[in-house]
Amino acid sequence: MVVVISGKPYTDSDDIRMFNVGDDQKEFVWHRDKEDRIFEVLEGEAWQLQYNGSIPILLEEEKTYYIPKMMYHRLIKGYNNLKVKINVKF
Repeated sequence: MVVVISGKPYTDSDDIRMFNVGDDQKEFVWHRDKEDRIFEVLEGEAWQLQYNGSIPILLEEEKTYYIPKMMYHRLIKGYNNLKVKINVKF
């Protein structure tokens, strides 16, 4: 059973966002954000980020990623939960 909080496949606690590997992959839909997004991967194995028109890239722990505002993108789930810190500085 998939539990989605506020219609989103993640939970937030301050600037930490957690994606549950138990959620159905169809919950990780193509979407775009109204603001630039910078995030650091704290935990998570084999998760991928895919930008529209590009092949997926493997997310690595302790690395920072940038998503430009209004860029369609999606997550592809990995082997365990993904934990990221949102809006970190480069």
